[in-house]
Amino acid sequence: MWLVLASMRRPITILVAVISIALASVLALRRMGIDIFPRLGAPAIYVAQPYGGMAPAQMEGFLTYYYEFHFLFVTGIEHVESKNIQGMALMKLVFHSDMDMNRAMAEVIGYVTRARAFMPPGAVPPFIMRYDAGSVPVAQLVFSSPARSLGEMQDIALNRVRPIFATLPGVSAPPPFGGSQRTIVVSLNPDRLRAYRISPEEVIRTVNRATLVVPFGNVRTGDLVRIASTNATLGGNIQELLDTPVRIGPGPAVYLRDMATIQDSTDVVVGYAHVNGKRTVYIPVTKTADASTLAVIGRVREALPAMRNAAPEDVAIDLVFDQSIYVVNALRSLVREGLLGALLTGLVVLLFLRDWRSALIVVATIPFALLSAVVSLWITDQTINIMTLGGLALAIGVLVDEATVAIESIHTHLSAGLSHVQAVFDASRKTALPRLLAMLCVLSVFVPAFFMVGIGRQLFVPLTLAVGFAMLSSYLLSSTLVPVLSAWFIRRKQEGEQGGFLGRLRSFYSAYLRAILAYRWPLVVAYAVSSGVLIFFLFPRVGTEIFPAVETGQLQLRLRAPTGTRLEKTERIVLQALDVIQQQVGRENVAITTDFVGVPTSNYPVNSIYLFMSGQHEAVLHVALKPAAPLRGEPLKEVLRRKLAEALPEVSFSFEPADIISQVMSFGSPTPVEVAVQGPNLAVNFQSFRLAFAVISTAPAVIGGVLLTLLLTGTTLNVQSFMGAIMALGIAVANAILLVTFAEMSRQEGKPVREAALEGSRERLRAILMTATAMIAGMVPIALGIGEGAEQAAPLGRAVIGGLLAATLATLTVLPPVYAIVQARSGRFSPSMDPHDPTSRFHGGS
Repeated sequence: MWLVLASMRRPITILVAVISIALASVLALRRMGIDIFPRLGAPAIYVAQPYGGMAPAQMEGFLTYYYEFHFLFVTGIEHVESKNIQGMALMKLVFHSDMDMNRAMAEVIGYVTRARAFMPPGAVPPFIMRYDAGSVPVAQLVFSSPARSLGEMQDIALNRVRPIFATLPGVSAPPPFGGSQRTIVVSLNPDRLRAYRISPEEVIRTVNRATLVVPFGNVRTGDLVRIASTNATLGGNIQELLDTPVRIGPGPAVYLRDMATIQDSTDVVVGYAHVNGKRTVYIPVTKTADASTLAVIGRVREALPAMRNAAPEDVAIDLVFDQSIYVVNALRSLVREGLLGALLTGLVVLLFLRDWRSALIVVATIPFALLSAVVSLWITDQTINIMTLGGLALAIGVLVDEATVAIESIHTHLSAGLSHVQAVFDASRKTALPRLLAMLCVLSVFVPAFFMVGIGRQLFVPLTLAVGFAMLSSYLLSSTLVPVLSAWFIRRKQEGEQGGFLGRLRSFYSAYLRAILAYRWPLVVAYAVSSGVLIFFLFPRVGTEIFPAVETGQLQLRLRAPTGTRLEKTERIVLQALDVIQQQVGRENVAITTDFVGVPTSNYPVNSIYLFMSGQHEAVLHVALKPAAPLRGEPLKEVLRRKLAEALPEVSFSFEPADIISQVMSFGSPTPVEVAVQGPNLAVNFQSFRLAFAVISTAPAVIGGVLLTLLLTGTTLNVQSFMGAIMALGIAVANAILLVTFAEMSRQEGKPVREAALEGSRERLRAILMTATAMIAGMVPIALGIGEGAEQAAPLGRAVIGGLLAATLATLTVLPPVYAIVQARSGRFSPSMDPHDPTSRFHGGS
């Protein structure tokens, strides 16, 4: 192959190119974003319409109906969802995946303007925004003070701190939760109203007239122009408003002070926020969909001193429920396990090759392939996240396969007596095409990711790119760098392999294979039946979920009291529920608790997008446990379900996602997963459907091995385990391709089909065992899931290990008999009709 020839002719060029890529990866790592997930975005727009005091039925009939009617004219709309509660209507517009959301937003704004022409008097414009799976809260900014009222705290959070907070890049800053809008409240005395025979409407007209906002204008006196003032505008002393006359006439004038009091207060309270059981306000730290969690939290922490300086000294501002800690731990665990897996892989290669130079060459391709993949991910605008890192970790074992096959072939050619450089050249050229085909087959199982839509595409495409770039880099390195380093460093062995362990293993395997080839038909039938039965019985018994559950020490609980329960009663229920939780885990094991009771005020309709509540009878609780808490996770939830039902029998409870992964994955519909069938692709390469069938005959063993391993380890079938199963399937097919290719070469040389199957299997024994063992060793640290956040990727490693164990057994035991059966009556000629092709039956014009 020309790659091998070019590398052997220009070895220095290859070294310079590899070093350049390694240096470029340093720049890429410094500039790539870091987050738990790739950039996620759903084609949805939210419209929040407030109207204080209006009943849910009125909201639906007088406002929501007209919006929904007009939204159906928006291009690309898929469906419209709406929720109506007293004083608030929330509409979600879902679009088709190929819709340009900038155009959609412009059209929505236009039709909102038209729909407002049909609204009742007093309807204010709605709040319109995009809010998707990536826009999740990553922390809470909590305000606390020993002496200040909620109104003061709300004013400080809204007007002093939020302007600093909202200007941070990547931050979406909703108004504070827990407080109400600052309001000048005029309280009327009903008895005095009746005594003066004045209706409340008269007082309202008087107050509106006295607080009319009009331009002051100017007064010119002499050579000066002065700004005029009027007492019709509410000034700094609100008590002056009480001097406004309500009724004047022939009798004594009646003033507002005669029947009312005035105070600087807040709007009607419809919700409370608590921190550790005390009323306060908080701002959720919500990132935009394309922002990095770590970057957002870092910027907020840097801005905390400025926020604290803007607030009075007696107001404390703290950042709690920080999700970046989990993000860092999860990514750190994945990197650590990947490095440990690479080390174990290198030890396995050394064990099989028994040559430290060869093992060093094989292991050297791993970091360079990974760094090349990082540069490619940076160029394609990807980030460092759990999916791309998982793809790179998944590829570590596969990366060894390319270099291992090349090195093993070089050793075989050296033992045949060829000159040193000639053996390297011939061995590399002989394996170039089978390695290319094996790589393409592994990559083909990931191709369906590019045909997914929505969240599925956004999750799987980065993983696919990571695996693809790493494997492509590995193939290029094994075709260029490996031959160069082999020619420089590998030495001819003084003793053959026949007397060693591998020699004895090959002799045993040859005898074993001769025995099973004699009973190939019963063996293949038994394999097909047992695989089908195993899959049929195991698949329904393996649980399914989108992403594996992760214990982060956080709880989010939503409780609902009977409909119509007053806010004050719901607040007492919440405090009782918090007390029950603290009793079960121990008060000393609770780090912090926050909750929101009631509904967001209609003054801030956008808050209903971030947290929708159905009424004052509902509340959401957040609990963060300390690491030493003895009871956590699902056992704690089971205990709380029982204890809360006993303490508060009239209240319903439900647990909601608390960690960032569960929150993202619970947003929207389940993620679709697709599988590629490789048979037709293989038929294109082999020009034989029978050989393609032989190659994919190991697939049932892979599926059965994966399901059995998941069941034995109590692991569900989820995104991670599914990716592991796909990778195991790809490795199994790659090993099968190499075995079938070498067997077919022997058959084309004139050997009987059974001898060809025996020769191909014996020749590929070491490479198959080494590849499978190296891959399994590389996945062991990931499968163990040791460390905080490490259990997130554990299903991936377990699926790979189970699938490869079964695949290796099937490849070495079942594949040779299958090959012998399907090729028993095949001729030596290929289907080619090219008269110049030596393998064609039409060669030479015959």
